[in-house]
Amino acid sequence: MGFKENLKSELTFSGMLVKELAAKSGVNKYSLDNYLNARGQIPSIEVGYKIANALDVSVEYLITGKDSKDGKEAVKSNTDIRTITQLAEQLDDENRKFVIDFLKWLKTRN
Repeated sequence: MGFKENLKSELTFSGMLVKELAAKSGVNKYSLDNYLNARGQIPSIEVGYKIANALDVSVEYLITGKDSKDGKEAVKSNTDIRTITQLAEQLDDENRKFVIDFLKWLKTRN
């Protein structure tokens, strides 16, 4: 995935609207729309930093979708995994164990 797709994914995960990202990052909405449209322009490093900072991810992640430490696809690139993790963190220990056991059971079915 490229910058445009990673930015869209992060916006979806965060639940933030483009206008909210614009306000939080200090990057105007028109520019953000250009990064998200079909042409998929890539911002300058300074602007990329502002966007990444507002979304709480690294610039490298927004550009490459990879973790800087090992070059592997970052977990953040998978919105479903991040959503599962976020929800699991809100469970008590007993229910979290139930979910883990359920996921292990599902894995055996594949």
